[in-house]
This record gives sequence, C-alpha cells and structure tokens, in this order.
Amino acid sequence: MTTCTVSELEQALQGETSPLLLDVRTAEELEIAQIAGAHHIPLDALSMRGAELSDWRDKEIVCMCHHGMRSAHAQQILLNQGFTKVCNLTGGIHAWAVTIDPSMAQY
Repeated sequence: MTTCTVSELEQALQGETSPLLLDVRTAEELEIAQIAGAHHIPLDALSMRGAELSDWRDKEIVCMCHHGMRSAHAQQILLNQGFTKVCNLTGGIHAWAVTIDPSMAQY
C-alpha cells in the first residue's frame, strides 16, 4: 500500500494541484483538531458514501485518521471501489501536530 509522510503532504498541499485530504475520524475527533480543507467522511460511513468522491476516482487522495490505522482501512475501501491514487498518511493527524503544526491540539 502507498503511504505518504506529513512532510510530503505539506508540500503537496502547497502545490498547484493539491490532493484531496480525506479525514476518516469521528466527528468528535474532528472537533479536537483538523487540517483546514479536509473532507470528512467517518470510516464507518465510507463504504456507503464513497460515491461522494467520484470526481477524485483518478486523482490523488490522502486518507488520514489519528495515527494511521483507520486510514489504512479507508485506503483499502477506496482501492476496492476503483479509486486509483490513494495513499495513507503515516502517523495521521498526530504526526501532523507534532511535526508540521505544533499549535494543533493533540489527543
């Protein structure tokens, strides 16, 4: 499976064509910390709501959660649905808060 680091994501988000950042955490977790512009679909709803991402079928999607386990599952769900460029954010939002944005709340 393809993974990306928070440093790679930060660089990609500053590019001309940013990937879709898909946050699969719960709504409660999203209230604690989030990356601006992320699209939120909780993991338990992703199988039913994957069609919402149809415009991204052949574009880059970065799945993220708290530490990277749920987003790895989300990545597999999307790949099984025919999405072609899906990666998992290594370390999740926790790694983002530690490495990229130390002002972000950690939990």
